[in-house]
Amino acid sequence: MLSIYLLIPLSLMLFVVAIWAIYYAVKSNQFEDLDNASEQIILDDRQARRKTKRIHKEQR
Repeated sequence: MLSIYLLIPLSLMLFVVAIWAIYYAVKSNQFEDLDNASEQIILDDRQARRKTKRIHKEQR
């Protein structure tokens, strides 16, 4: 019974922190444009490969 007096306030504080973190993430536009970030990683890699291939061809 004594542990409930500790666990309930701790779980409520954790809940409040989680709600605040979600609110902060939404307020600072962390969830805006989720698709372009994942596509940008792939496209940047392809562009980097093209540049390195072009550099290697020019060095020959």
